[in-house]
Amino acid sequence: MSDNDFKTLDDIGDVTSKRILVRVDLNVPMANGEVTDDTRLRALIPTVTELADKGAKVLLLAHFGRPKGEERPEFSLKPVVPALSVILGRDVSFLPGCAGQDMADETGKLANGSICVLENTRFHPGEEANDDALVEQMAKLGDIFVNDAFSAAHRAHASTVGLAKLLPAYAGRSMERELNALDKALGNPEHPVAAVVGGAKVSSKLDVLRQMVEKVDHLIIGGGMANTFLAARGVDVGKSLCEHDLADTANAILEAADQAHCTVHLPYDVVVAKEFRPNPPTRTVNVHEVGPDEMILDIGPAAVEALSDVLKTCKTLVWNGPLGAFETPPFDVATVALAKTAAALTKEGQLLSVAGGGDTVAALNHAGVADDFSFVSTAGGAFLEWMEGKVLPGVEALKQSD
Repeated sequence: MSDNDFKTLDDIGDVTSKRILVRVDLNVPMANGEVTDDTRLRALIPTVTELADKGAKVLLLAHFGRPKGEERPEFSLKPVVPALSVILGRDVSFLPGCAGQDMADETGKLANGSICVLENTRFHPGEEANDDALVEQMAKLGDIFVNDAFSAAHRAHASTVGLAKLLPAYAGRSMERELNALDKALGNPEHPVAAVVGGAKVSSKLDVLRQMVEKVDHLIIGGGMANTFLAARGVDVGKSLCEHDLADTANAILEAADQAHCTVHLPYDVVVAKEFRPNPPTRTVNVHEVGPDEMILDIGPAAVEALSDVLKTCKTLVWNGPLGAFETPPFDVATVALAKTAAALTKEGQLLSVAGGGDTVAALNHAGVADDFSFVSTAGGAFLEWMEGKVLPGVEALKQSD
């Protein structure tokens, strides 16, 4: 993403007394009315404080859960307000709507520099349909639109796409940072590029794998997905999680990789167990020595060492998905070890490392290295669709805005 593709807050001009609709991600985990993980709230600090400090009336638009177009109190954004106020270190108000003249009158009364959370955009059936009538009613509340929610950029909704077409539109600081990081990772990366793609099933990452073999020099396949590729190559994977029906697909991906001069790395030693539970008896074996009653649950130390050597030759790394069943010890060893190698190379300035997806963020946090990666995206679906090479409607709308 070059600087000219979309406008940022640097282009916005004087915002004193302007009402700015900022699309953010407030879809945070809650328990007993309390926010249990404030990662997404912290992401909006730079944009919100910058606009408020410049005298704007900052109006936060977001969805929460899946109320399916109905006003359901359990999906109200009001309970998020106290946690957001603490994180921002300033007062945050709340309005029980996000569209229409009545709400527009209320936003007009707000003081310059104030911050207000608007009610769940998905309380309106027109939100997910990007309905023109709803977009017009939403646009009445603001003078300018800022999208700071990359995590919702793969949705063509009223609050992500519609408003960008009706109001002057800009990328917020979090969105800007995300797009710049992703561009450096896959748009215009420094080669050699490695991608770690892990997870349980090949079927859920087919488009990612097809896209990666065309874009990267080294494709490291881990998790249950690796079993499907091993089986396609004739390896007996015992009772491991494996999609045997996708053997032809796996072989087609391997063939495409050959033609694209992309080296695919599959483990040659693995950690196996007869039952999947925390700390069962395990064996580390060559992939050709997996017993019929055993399952592969992690890659082995020799494979990890070889992959670490691969990363040392690379300039760029994109990571999505763990190498093993990392939530269940001891099958987190390989993921933690390779993540630590990537983090160390990043700190030394040898590697640009970008990671994303829920499991990946959890794995990097578990390894204690999330802060050492160049960029970690908290966006799940949007990050995956970006890896698949898909156009993200929320980003396109910003690029096309006048």
